[in-house]
Amino acid sequence: MRNCWNSESLVRMFAMLVVLPFIQHHTNAQTRTRHTAASTGAAITISTESNAIVWIDEIRRGVSDASGRLTLTKVSAGRHILRVRANGFKESTIPLLPGRRGNIVVRLMRTTDEAELTFQEGETAREQAKDDESRRKASELYRRALKIRPAFAAAHVGLARVLLDLNEYQEALAEIDAARRARAIYPEASAVEGRIYREAAFTQEAIRSFRRAISEARGFQPEAHVGLARVLEEKGQYTEAIDEYRTALQQLSDSEPVIYQLLGAAYEKLQKPKEAVAAYEKYLELAPDGSLAPAIRSILEQLRREAEGREIIPE
Repeated sequence: MRNCWNSESLVRMFAMLVVLPFIQHHTNAQTRTRHTAASTGAAITISTESNAIVWIDEIRRGVSDASGRLTLTKVSAGRHILRVRANGFKESTIPLLPGRRGNIVVRLMRTTDEAELTFQEGETAREQAKDDESRRKASELYRRALKIRPAFAAAHVGLARVLLDLNEYQEALAEIDAARRARAIYPEASAVEGRIYREAAFTQEAIRSFRRAISEARGFQPEAHVGLARVLEEKGQYTEAIDEYRTALQQLSDSEPVIYQLLGAAYEKLQKPKEAVAAYEKYLELAPDGSLAPAIRSILEQLRREAEGREIIPE
């Protein structure tokens, strides 16, 4: 029987280092733009303000550099929605029509909207938060924005994310309810709700919320697909979990390598070492210097031997 100590250590390491909202809130733009795998569409370059956050179809794709440019090499053909936000400016959302590729200029207008500016401060504070004290400072900024504009749906969701990180589940759910009162159909809110229920160990409610997020987004909601996969995996439904991970990977065009680690771990639990090896190798291809790379490399050799049918004797 294979000695799986290293594999279990990898899962524990992942649990400590990675939190689900990486999909929307912890992107490294340089890592994204150096991916060289084949893309289903042509590259685009967004030209806008410096340090602007760029979303495509509500998926965060990176941050523009000091010159205001961000090149994305994995944008599929077809119609998309492009959203750009920079601190101190009014957010801009524009359609990205089929065939429109190359350089896309997004001009942002300065804003004096106090609610928007405070919300932006809250978003920055949340993304930079390292401990509960800094998270509480972020929560206060969101609350200040909501005091100015009570029906600010995005601020309610941002506050819910912070409260989730603080393990204040009831308060986080209350913010999701408030976001829905301001915006009835809100896939991100439903995905965050699923995460709250999952962390609070309400499995069925988590599944229901993740599925609602996917339905509201007409199938395109990778955060919810990953969340649903993790719940299904915890229930021992590994085949179904793998399907959800693969859907998320397809929707993200390989731009989040860490999902390949999750996929590999699921294949291990399903006792499919060959598929696990392929998933882990894909992680290393996309993120050779990633935080999980050393641990993944440490178990790959034993997995390769198992995939070849050779038994490994435990020490």
